[in-house]
Amino acid sequence: MTSTNPALAVALEKAATEQARRYVITGGPSSGKDDLIEAIHAAGIPCMAEEPGREIYRKHRERLGRHLLKEDRRAYSLEVLEAFIAEYTAHTSGIRFYNRGIPDGYGWEGFFGLKPTPQLEDATRTYRYDTVFVLDPLDTFEDPDDIVWAKDREIRRVHELIVQGYYDAGYEPVFVAPDSAAARLDFICANLRLPRPSRGA
Repeated sequence: MTSTNPALAVALEKAATEQARRYVITGGPSSGKDDLIEAIHAAGIPCMAEEPGREIYRKHRERLGRHLLKEDRRAYSLEVLEAFIAEYTAHTSGIRFYNRGIPDGYGWEGFFGLKPTPQLEDATRTYRYDTVFVLDPLDTFEDPDDIVWAKDREIRRVHELIVQGYYDAGYEPVFVAPDSAAARLDFICANLRLPRPSRGA
């Protein structure tokens, strides 16, 4: 587990009273996102616990009794978007990391052959993030929650569509190379000019 660097704790406390800064962690399946989010929490950095889409997916799947089909995706996507907007607007000061961001919707809808909804277009223009970090895929693929259904050959396609969605939304993502979660978090913090968690006492 990553130890919180006292210098990082001071920086976070100082930032807590300043203007909100929002950072997205995203990537396709098998990118190591969950491990990185866990490392962010362990370092004491404010962060979403779980991407909203997973719990909402479970609810839709339980109601329908099966995995979602293309025709189910609109209602699902709008509910996910609503959750992302609520998460965004609830944060009013200081640093916060997000487990995926609103423009992720472009990638997922594109994968299912759907056009972005007007609601997604409006939200993308209204709710902006300061920096977007894209995790390059790892060599392994695991899905303990059985939520991500993608086959190996689809992983790259989903990843590419998510990345393109952020470019289309006007972002210049920062790519994070495959590595341990601790090393990736160090890279991200260095990029944001924050003390590196691995240098904690």
